[in-house]
Amino acid sequence: MNDTPSGAARGPVATLRRIAFLMERQREETRRIEAFRNAARTILPLPEEEVRARAEAGTLTELPGIGKSTAAVITDACRGVVPERLQRLEATAGPLARGGEELRALLRGDLHSHSDWSDGGSPLEEMAMTAMELGHDYLVLTDHSPRLRVANGLSAERLARQLGVVDAVNEHLGGAFTLLKGIEVDILDDGSLDQTPEMLGRLDVRVASVHSKLKMDEAPMTRRMVAAVRDPHTNVLAHCTGRLVTGNRGTRPPSRFDAKAVFTACAEEGVAVEINSRPERRDPPTRLLELARDLGCLFSIDSDAHAPGQLDMLDHGAARATEAGIDPDRIVNTWDRDRLLTWASARL
Repeated sequence: MNDTPSGAARGPVATLRRIAFLMERQREETRRIEAFRNAARTILPLPEEEVRARAEAGTLTELPGIGKSTAAVITDACRGVVPERLQRLEATAGPLARGGEELRALLRGDLHSHSDWSDGGSPLEEMAMTAMELGHDYLVLTDHSPRLRVANGLSAERLARQLGVVDAVNEHLGGAFTLLKGIEVDILDDGSLDQTPEMLGRLDVRVASVHSKLKMDEAPMTRRMVAAVRDPHTNVLAHCTGRLVTGNRGTRPPSRFDAKAVFTACAEEGVAVEINSRPERRDPPTRLLELARDLGCLFSIDSDAHAPGQLDMLDHGAARATEAGIDPDRIVNTWDRDRLLTWASARL
């Protein structure tokens, strides 16, 4: 994740963040993960001397958001000791999936991620920092569009404000890494996109997906998806079937559509088919992944991360793409940032 060896001591903030990342990566309970993130936020603005003094005096728990377990972690880190909890997590922190390690190493970034501006769990700055630590060159921030109210989708006004924050983050980073401006835009019933053309045109990358009426009949669903793919703003068709195969949200069958027609449109328009790396999705299913491969589609291996630890789920997508024998150069996030941006703007 970064240049610090897994067994080496870190500062208290980095230790808390690392524990939260590894817990999230292993899909532990959100409430427990947030305890470590909240503790990191509490001590981040404090002078190092105060944190160390409180650690030695045993008064860390007087600070808001710090309990016994997080205080123990901070105390160990202040003393240069790797906490036992972190040691246990590091011991099981190997690849999340086997078979895609070579391809995973070629991925330069991630085109699908969410922050707390919509339904993600962390600030966009935290998402960017974690992506940097994972070795990414770029991360596309793709919070939801307005109609997805359950996910706090961004109106044009909120999206415009977010773009200003992204500019500020990139200015602070100084070019070492780029947080790219994006959106996960809903595909509406008629195939139009759920954001104004002006705002879509201001973005670097646009990911389009179906979130409503997933049980629509095959013919209208096909027309809906093909229309969205033909829209010149669309760069990536995300989790195309909408299925869920496992997880705490239960299962959901795939939508029905003419996959050959949809993927042919993707190949003709240069729209990438997303290989969604979330294990509860495994979308597209293997049969459709192989069909898209045979029809000449481009692909994007994305985490669809809603929290920092989920950014590492690219392991799953890389393993699936490798198993399907997809040429790495057909995977757009193996490309450098300039090539990616040239592709993403080519149809506008």
